[in-house]
Amino acid sequence: MADLKARIAARTAKEFKDGDVANLGIGLPTLVANYIPEDTHIVIHSENGFTGLSEETRQGEEHPDVINSGGCFVRYTPEANFFDTSMSFAIVRGGHVDVTVLGAMEVDEHGNLANWIVPGKMVAGMGGAMDLVVGAKKVIISMMHTQKGKPKVLKECTLPYTALGVVDLIITEMGVMEVTSEGVLLTELHPDYSLEEIQAATGCQLRVSPGLKAMEEI
Repeated sequence: MADLKARIAARTAKEFKDGDVANLGIGLPTLVANYIPEDTHIVIHSENGFTGLSEETRQGEEHPDVINSGGCFVRYTPEANFFDTSMSFAIVRGGHVDVTVLGAMEVDEHGNLANWIVPGKMVAGMGGAMDLVVGAKKVIISMMHTQKGKPKVLKECTLPYTALGVVDLIITEMGVMEVTSEGVLLTELHPDYSLEEIQAATGCQLRVSPGLKAMEEI
């Protein structure tokens, strides 16, 4: 499981361009900071109050006051800025984030997102997801393709929505999919899987790109 999450995080990191301001949500997306290519220079925003987030720290090197939005100890760049929550969300709501990477419970073929609650279960709350998906210029969902064998990419979400029509790209251990006006377009397929296997694990009909290529390894 850990290796599959690393595969997803490493592939997601390849989506950034020089100069991007990127936000990484809690869970799997926080791992993306560990795989930013050396020749790509971006600014990572952490919704708990700073820009200049870098990779996770090694054991014994933790700074007690520097954590990411998931509560993990992280490093920060020399250009880092620290600020309060109101400033952090002003950056998001002001349209200053180029890309946000979030996890999801469900995504559907219309680009609708459900990633904050399962009815009847106790959760901490919405967090910054609803602000990020409307404030960021591009929304990437990085997640495992299924949950306990059940598809997470669906024809219609069954869980309460976070937002409607906001998802641009889905990256899982099985492949890379674009959300288009005509549905979910598979653009990359990992060599570990066949077209039949990824379709069987998906709850909507996948369209296959004529230029389908192999999903890049770490």
